[in-house]
Amino acid sequence: MLLVKCPWCGMRDQTEFHPHGEAHIARPLDTEALSEEEWGDYVFFRKNPKGLHYERWVHSHGCRRWFNAARDTVTDHIYATYKPGEPRPQIDDEGNVISPEENR
Repeated sequence: MLLVKCPWCGMRDQTEFHPHGEAHIARPLDTEALSEEEWGDYVFFRKNPKGLHYERWVHSHGCRRWFNAARDTVTDHIYATYKPGEPRPQIDDEGNVISPEENR
């Protein structure tokens, strides 16, 4: 069983959550100036890395709030979860969270 730490509710079973893709994607400021190709890239193309990935998750069967997670896509290990607007935690080569401190 995989446990996920909701930043608001604490540790919960994975079945209460749903991942929703890449986190920290900035919407273009002037969408009218984008070409169709640039707009298509923003809307449809996302990273699909092997290893560490920062994702958006929702606690759909709990508080229903959104949060971000630093997850290894190979092992499914979740290094840290954090509220939207907080800086993404840095993960060292050994898988340790090195910042911010509260996400350890």
